[in-house]
Amino acid sequence: MNIPFLGHRRGKSGDAALPADPEAIAALLSECELLRSQADRAGVRLDDTPASLEALDQLVPLWRDDPETLPWLGNDAGLYLGTVVVRTVPGAVWRIRRDGEPVLRLASGREFEVTEPGRQWATSGLPELCQLYAEIAEP
Repeated sequence: MNIPFLGHRRGKSGDAALPADPEAIAALLSECELLRSQADRAGVRLDDTPASLEALDQLVPLWRDDPETLPWLGNDAGLYLGTVVVRTVPGAVWRIRRDGEPVLRLASGREFEVTEPGRQWATSGLPELCQLYAEIAEP
C-alpha cells in the first residue's frame, strides 16, 4: 500500500516524515473500511483488540470469490493488524517507508511490514492474524 501524500516530506534518515500528530496517522491507517464492512456483515465487531484478530481468523472467506476485492481486503487486514499492535503494544508506532509503505516500529526498534502478510491472509488464511500479532507483540 503506497500512501503518496504521506511520502512527500523526508526525514533525516530519508524516510517519509510522519505528520506532526502520530495519532492522526494511526487514525487514518486504522480506517480499514472494506475489512470493517465485511466483518460487520458477518457479525464480527472489530474493536481493535487481539480477540478481534482471532474472530477475523474464524470468518468464512467469502471475499476470495472476488479477485478485485481480495488485494484491498488484504491491505485492510494488514493495516488492521497494525492498528491492534499500535493500540495494545506499548511504544509501537507507524512509520512510513520511502516507498510509501506503512510499517510498524516497536519500542525495541524492530520493524514489521504488515500489508503483505495481510494480503497473504486474505488469499489463503495463513498466516493467521492472531499468530502474527503474537509474534510481533512478544518481547
